[in-house]
Amino acid sequence: MKLTRLHAQTVPLRSSIRNALVSFAEMTGTLVVVTADETRDGRPVSGLGFGSIGRYAATAIVQDRLAPRLLAAAPAAYTNDAGELDPLRAWDVMLRNEKPGGHGERSVAAGAIDMALWDLAAKLAGRPLWRLLADRFNGGRHDAAISVYAAGGYYQDGDDRAALRREIAGYRESGYTAVKIKIGGAPLADDLRRVEAAAEAAGGMERVAVDANGRFDEATALAYAAGLAPLGVRWYEEAGDPLDYGLQARLAERFPGLAYATGENLFSHQDVRNLARHAGLRPARDFLQMDPALSYGLPEYLRMLDVLRAAGWSPRRCIPHGGHQFSLHLAAGLQLGGNESYPGVFQPLGGFADGTVVTDGTVRLPDAPGIGIELKSDLFALFRPLRP
Repeated sequence: MKLTRLHAQTVPLRSSIRNALVSFAEMTGTLVVVTADETRDGRPVSGLGFGSIGRYAATAIVQDRLAPRLLAAAPAAYTNDAGELDPLRAWDVMLRNEKPGGHGERSVAAGAIDMALWDLAAKLAGRPLWRLLADRFNGGRHDAAISVYAAGGYYQDGDDRAALRREIAGYRESGYTAVKIKIGGAPLADDLRRVEAAAEAAGGMERVAVDANGRFDEATALAYAAGLAPLGVRWYEEAGDPLDYGLQARLAERFPGLAYATGENLFSHQDVRNLARHAGLRPARDFLQMDPALSYGLPEYLRMLDVLRAAGWSPRRCIPHGGHQFSLHLAAGLQLGGNESYPGVFQPLGGFADGTVVTDGTVRLPDAPGIGIELKSDLFALFRPLRP
């Protein structure tokens, strides 16, 4: 098996929403197509991947640094003893000659390629990715139904709270039992009223998580914690800078009744180890949200799980950010705690295969080979012109 082509392209995210810090109107993403010299049904087999959601495109890094290393390597460098594609070996090849640290957009570029490689490996094996992962990394164990929550609640012009109620009522009617909304883009009193409106529409405060997207300084983070603690929200996410472990520790110490969530902006297992050591988070109460497609892909995510296990954390406390099909397969095959979902925003990258039904807050994955991007018609329409 030989890799014959690796093509990357930048695409707009096509979303005009905003959170407390970022407008997504100018956000872009990277699509990756990796092709092998094997065919199925008369067509070269291609793996499809993209760099998740929430970071700008890293297309130049894919094209200028990572892809040339893979395409120049001998097949023995990225295949196993049976001559089959091994994405773990391919990962080592594409990241040769890269310095430690300084992860930045490089982790997004590597994550996009890694997603495509796992899609290709599963297609060549004729198996859905979740089953391939379960057999290789989890003793064959997997979850047939994966817990998902609806992420939305972005700020809107006009009557924001009325729009928020309608949005969350729609999620509830679609089968979701938990939601997440944004905070930090309005004064505290207004945000607390938004949380109360969301809870009314969701059917209870315990069904509503809140996300500040790292905006707050310490005084504001503590003020919000004081306002949220009596309400009993599902979790309080990314109050301050993702690397300010001291701030997170002080929040947990001052307001231990709140559950906290963070991790979507950590891109290495070393950062996750430091989070576990210094952020005061509790393995039985809090949640970690590292996004494999933003953080070098599955090989680095497996290292993250290893350092977390050593620190007393179960994979069940990990709920990946991103709301995409790749992390959904990981949640099933590695038996994580669930997955984020973007039913109404960040299309076409967000969301799952067409026809996916949410039942009591859970979804099931199809048995199609690979990730199943071909089963999400609006997303596959972006990839179709890029395939050979």
